[in-house]
Amino acid sequence: MIKLRSKRFSRSSSKLGNGGGNSGAAATNGGGEIKWELRPGGMLVQKRENQENSDEEVMITVRVSTVSKWHDISVQATSTFGELKILLSLLTKLEPEEQRLLFKGKEREDDEHLHMVGVKDKDKVLMLEDPAIKEKKKLLGLTRTRVTIGSPYHTISV
Repeated sequence: MIKLRSKRFSRSSSKLGNGGGNSGAAATNGGGEIKWELRPGGMLVQKRENQENSDEEVMITVRVSTVSKWHDISVQATSTFGELKILLSLLTKLEPEEQRLLFKGKEREDDEHLHMVGVKDKDKVLMLEDPAIKEKKKLLGLTRTRVTIGSPYHTISV
């Protein structure tokens, strides 16, 4: 096991030009020893001090823009684009399979997390209707109207 100690770097009071004083003592009083952690990928990083918010999920507001409207949606930062599509389906009446979400010019997959691709508070996501499904709807709409109109040939009995 490797134990790392960090060195503190502080300027001496003679370099700061204060001619003595407590400036060097103030620099060494704060904090303590720097703590390190090993990330799953093997990277050694400085441990974060602000851990009190780790239990609470951070909520962000995402502005989703459609062709004619926009919606402000508050979601957790760790949500996926699939979960965002489910929320949008309640507002837009489009099923999640019919939606395409674009962020920074790229279409995002349902299993991608918002915070992993860089979505922050007040960022804009573009929602488009999938053109292939849109065409299928049009074709099904045309065939339904033909069926409801009925056949031009009728049998008349007297």
